[in-house]
Amino acid sequence: MPASCSPRPSPAAPAALLGRRHSADTKSAEFDLVTEYDRRSEALLVERLAAAFPGDRVIAEEGSGHDGNGSTWFVDPLDGTTNFAHGLPFFCVAIGRVTAGRSDLGVVVAPILGLTFTAIRGGGAFCNGQRLRVSDVATLDRAMLATGFPSDRQTSRDTNFPQFVAVKQRARAVRRYGSAALDQAMVAAGTFDGFWEMKLKPWDLAAGTLLVEEAGGRSTGWLGEPLRLERGAVLASNGRIHDELIAVVTGAGIPDAVR
Repeated sequence: MPASCSPRPSPAAPAALLGRRHSADTKSAEFDLVTEYDRRSEALLVERLAAAFPGDRVIAEEGSGHDGNGSTWFVDPLDGTTNFAHGLPFFCVAIGRVTAGRSDLGVVVAPILGLTFTAIRGGGAFCNGQRLRVSDVATLDRAMLATGFPSDRQTSRDTNFPQFVAVKQRARAVRRYGSAALDQAMVAAGTFDGFWEMKLKPWDLAAGTLLVEEAGGRSTGWLGEPLRLERGAVLASNGRIHDELIAVVTGAGIPDAVR
């Protein structure tokens, strides 16, 4: 639990889902799951956003959306579906808005954990109304990091496994919780000191990267270049360990997917 954020009690309905397994279908790979709750959440969010911002575009993970010429809203209706399907409470809903090529609004809600993260560009990042600040850890050997692995890891040579081993040997700890948006929110809250992953989608990144930046951290590509949501490769940190983390990650090899 983020030290800078007091959890709010979860509603009875979401709490009733804790510890229960849910049936799931596979998508592009055996590890890429979707449940009825992903679809129901997405339908509701797209409907509400389209009604509230009819001139904006909405793009959601499961394929629904809304056309528009204004800002673009990226919706991940359930980030961490595998966790949810197995009854693990580390999952969230993530919504990020991009205007003129930059994320300018982000919301990440982890209902079972009782955490709601919000950020507006230039207005700071918050969790349950409490302002967030990244950690002050200055070296990788004292850092706790988060990462993830692509759903095509059984068939692709670009897996993030070499980078995981390299960082694991240098850092205090590395965790893999299976929700990129929530991992980034935890960097913003100072729980994690850094996060890196590849082959993500804009709906995985639009909200979380803004949270990190508005909490005083950095979000870039793996080589330190400006982050491009469509590339899907992110390295986020408290800023203090950023260059050291880049050096270790890329020193283990630069996958084709992030070049």
